[in-house]
Amino acid sequence: MSESFSQEDAQELIDQRYELATDRISEMKEEHLSDADYDAYFHYLADFLLMIRDTCQMAVQGRIARGSLEELENLNHRLYEDVLPENYDGSYANPAVAVRRFGEDRGRLLSCLYYEMRSLIPHAFEAQVKELTIRMELFLEVYGAFCNAQADRKDIPSAQEIREILYWFYSDYAEEERRLRFGQMVAPEEDYARDLIMNSDLKDPSYLYRFGEYITDNELKTAELLNRMSEEEVAALAHTYTEGYRIGFEVTGKDIHKKKTVSVRYGLGFERMIRCAILDFEKIGLQSSVYRALPSLFHTANSTYRNGYCGASANKQYEYDHKDDDALFMDAAFLQRRIEAVRSAGEMFKIQAAVFGGPAVVETFGEKPFSPAIKKEAVHLSLAQEKMLAEYRGQAAMIQNEYIHEDERSFTIIAFPVAEIGAQYEEIFRETIRLNTLDYELYQKIQQVIIDTLDKAEYCLIRGMGDNRTQMKVALHHLSDPEKETNFENCVADVNIPVGEVFTSPVLKGTEGVLHVTQVYLEGLLFKNLEIHFSDGCISGYSCSNFDTDVENRKYIDDNILYHHDTLPLGEFAIGTNTTAYMMAQKYHIADKMPILIAEKTGPHFAVGDTCYSHEEDNITFNPDGKQIIARSNEISDLRGTEPEKAYLNCHTDITIPYDELGEVSAVTEDGRTIPIILNGRFVLEGTQELNKPLDEG
Repeated sequence: MSESFSQEDAQELIDQRYELATDRISEMKEEHLSDADYDAYFHYLADFLLMIRDTCQMAVQGRIARGSLEELENLNHRLYEDVLPENYDGSYANPAVAVRRFGEDRGRLLSCLYYEMRSLIPHAFEAQVKELTIRMELFLEVYGAFCNAQADRKDIPSAQEIREILYWFYSDYAEEERRLRFGQMVAPEEDYARDLIMNSDLKDPSYLYRFGEYITDNELKTAELLNRMSEEEVAALAHTYTEGYRIGFEVTGKDIHKKKTVSVRYGLGFERMIRCAILDFEKIGLQSSVYRALPSLFHTANSTYRNGYCGASANKQYEYDHKDDDALFMDAAFLQRRIEAVRSAGEMFKIQAAVFGGPAVVETFGEKPFSPAIKKEAVHLSLAQEKMLAEYRGQAAMIQNEYIHEDERSFTIIAFPVAEIGAQYEEIFRETIRLNTLDYELYQKIQQVIIDTLDKAEYCLIRGMGDNRTQMKVALHHLSDPEKETNFENCVADVNIPVGEVFTSPVLKGTEGVLHVTQVYLEGLLFKNLEIHFSDGCISGYSCSNFDTDVENRKYIDDNILYHHDTLPLGEFAIGTNTTAYMMAQKYHIADKMPILIAEKTGPHFAVGDTCYSHEEDNITFNPDGKQIIARSNEISDLRGTEPEKAYLNCHTDITIPYDELGEVSAVTEDGRTIPIILNGRFVLEGTQELNKPLDEG
């Protein structure tokens, strides 16, 4: 009884704080700061927060649940219109606008504050009053600093005073926010999204607006397309996805029956498929957690990656502009506080974390490619902060792995196009379904032929052709017993759907050369003429041609590929065999829109960062032919027993050379024989010519 009373008492206190905060914000209508620019800023944010209050009230009263399509469309537009591309040049969310009006220091801080206030939109739909309260109180504290300065006949508060308010907000609530997030993933009890998915009328598109995410034609037309499919077709889509997850445990010798939870991550519009998937997972004893990708610095710091379910991005440039806002107040004590929060969340949910099975992800592709503008007004990490952040990520990952054991969990990823891909959207969608269900036994057989040849090699040679300048030598592990051991994994459709690659963790010493691609999209970001140099398997130089200066280009790569590490090893070398996927991309002119999940199967690819076996190097795994895969680590991950903080980089970025830029992939044996596998974009190894059929037909 005392615990129940305590929870009720805490909720009553939050409700009181929320009422006080919203009342105070309402009173601001009658107040004005002497500085007209700051006055306009605070009144604009106050109006936004009152719209958030009204939205929350609609949710509590059930008016969102009962709202018509037109009403919900209008609400969605009003909530997101300020950051849409056509309005962004006048928005306080744009650091360039805020800096122009308030100067560099205060402008960046106030733009950051507005970014955090905009994270309240989804909380309002879920009526998460505490989340609304703490952020509204933050807004009022900053506003109060301006009011106090005016009352004391000062000019305005210093940037340092504003910075300290933000610093202590993110520090004080770090533990609570981390616990909330971790719990949503591993211990789903009340799940707003899962309830919507399972209980909504999915034939009525208005349900999409009830998630509180930004909704576009991509989400609406995806839902419309799935609604035109039969129950059997949708169930088959879901089963391909869930079966890939189950098989991922099976092929790695992990017991899925020890697990109780799977996190379902997807883009809105796929609810019919996700509903079937949730039921499929229940049949194998797994409860689905469906948690949101939250746009708050508590969760998106130093990254534009959206981890969780999500709607459309209202403006990718807006997200990119704020990815490093943490730099405004990041220091060693701040990051230590976040480390403590990771530990606290793990301890709070350690029982649930132990039975968490890992993520099941539905990716989407087909949106207009995005190449960000680099703004000097946006916040950027210092060199010291970059190093601190890299160390923090390593420590945080090590702590989380104490609770979610990497060697016991699995995952699966599948991808589908969205309507923005073009007029042939439905045709491409159905082609993707075919791609995701190719005959894995055929690929498994052909890939075994490639592996048998590669296992004779001391190293591989990879050479580009045409404008591609790639010249790489990749060293392979020595096989002590070739009859029982192999270097390459025969990868078919389980964790990585669709089928189509053989991969290994190379030996770093002796791996060297230049990797070049004329154009590639990595995590949705365009890289032009990306060139990476390797020496003893580690990056020794890099460049691209996105921007006018070498400094900008190197910074772009450092931020989005190296993730502020001084260097990264070559964690994976693979040969993609899915020529059907490659020709689909050529046929529909969508190569620039293909996700890495599919693109990596359309030619050889190289991953910088951790190996594919990160944190699972000591698990013994076998190929379908019974041979043990021995190439599970490299000289860096071998430090895991003695210097674990140096063994993992907590990143893994795949870079693919497409067949039309590929001159050669050959295996070179210890006695100097060269055995070609691919020449001039065609498979030439005996037993692999079947893979050329899609290329020849195209």
